[in-house]
Amino acid sequence: MLFDTHVHLNAEQFEEDLEEVIIRAQESGVSKMVCVGFDRPTIKRAMELAEKYDFIYACVGWHPVDAIDMTDDDLLWIEELASHPKVVAIGEMGLDYHWDKSPKDIQKEVFRKQIQLAKRVKLPIVIHNREATADIVEILQEEGAAEVGGIMHCFSGSSEVAVECLKMNFYISLGGPVTFKNAKKPKEVAAVVPIEKLLIETDCPYLAPHPYRGKRNEPGYVKLVAEQIAEIKGISFEEVAEITTANAKKIFDIN
Repeated sequence: MLFDTHVHLNAEQFEEDLEEVIIRAQESGVSKMVCVGFDRPTIKRAMELAEKYDFIYACVGWHPVDAIDMTDDDLLWIEELASHPKVVAIGEMGLDYHWDKSPKDIQKEVFRKQIQLAKRVKLPIVIHNREATADIVEILQEEGAAEVGGIMHCFSGSSEVAVECLKMNFYISLGGPVTFKNAKKPKEVAAVVPIEKLLIETDCPYLAPHPYRGKRNEPGYVKLVAEQIAEIKGISFEEVAEITTANAKKIFDIN
């Protein structure tokens, strides 16, 4: 059984056919998933889905692109939600230097505040990183993020950076890009990182794996990610499914 550790079933792209998407996921062997909220509307929807479906869990946090919009009330609300039995992590949080909506200093401040919050509520963190690797690693080290650990979501960095993250008590999560023919880095990471420290995800509706690249992604496609990792590591698909699911249950503290 597969565990998709990062879905956005709370996205508008799934409004029309959510039930069908969930059924297809289950038919593909997906037994559990974590729905990630990153602002007021998506957090609210993630909580609704987690409460409706026993196999869906919620991750709540604030996206770096929208850091400029986050208020103290938002942060307090996230901290209150953290005590909900279906909330398993804080995030996605981090830094995104691709878009310029939120200035870097504000992104860093919001990132640090969320790490501190996670340490207070004793939950792991889910990291979004776009073109900001050095600053993310530095902040994680300075804030003592290793205390709670977490997930480098849809990891796109080098195998050297992956090793640095492992030292800080982080799991490396791979998604659709590992299946792309020209994706050298994710394939190297899949080869280097021990299977006991790997997770799989779709980040749906984004980043669909080959052969669906460019189309809407969905949780059922996480099977293709697991198959690719099995091929790279020279082990069976069943082994990848079993170990990555056990890894996800461990980091999210799910029995």
